[in-house]
Amino acid sequence: MDIATAPAPIDNTAGQISPLQLTGSLVRPMSLSLEALRQYPAVTCPAFDLRCYTTQRFIRAVAPYRGVRLTDLLAQAELRNDVDGDFKRMIFLAVGHDGYFVTFSWHELFNTPVGEKVIVAYECGDKAPDAQHGAPVLFSGADLVPAPRHVKRLARIEARVLAL
Repeated sequence: MDIATAPAPIDNTAGQISPLQLTGSLVRPMSLSLEALRQYPAVTCPAFDLRCYTTQRFIRAVAPYRGVRLTDLLAQAELRNDVDGDFKRMIFLAVGHDGYFVTFSWHELFNTPVGEKVIVAYECGDKAPDAQHGAPVLFSGADLVPAPRHVKRLARIEARVLAL
């Protein structure tokens, strides 16, 4: 895979929630419904104000998210390690249905406190949002400004090994 190639938008029919796909350099690629996500240990992030990164313009208040840690999902899917150390050269793309995507490195997720606060949310304010309102949502709770890595209608987590 060419890292310079952006992931394509996902076609979502009639506003229905499609399963979240975990793909790429994984031993067990997965497809998870919201119900399947609820079977993992749950974590909750505190409420926050969503603000534009560049202008700091207030977008909206966001109630606490409840979901599963991304690292728990990746551990279940198991990272491939075809060549010793491959896992340490991995990046993860979180791709929304609209083609918006954000990145995380293996080091960031598994070797810093950031990884403990990156969740795939299936509830917001004790309510299950529908596809139109963003479910599932990827949220990075340790970021100084949460908007840039806030992905509504999360479609796919793609694991890629970087090579020079």
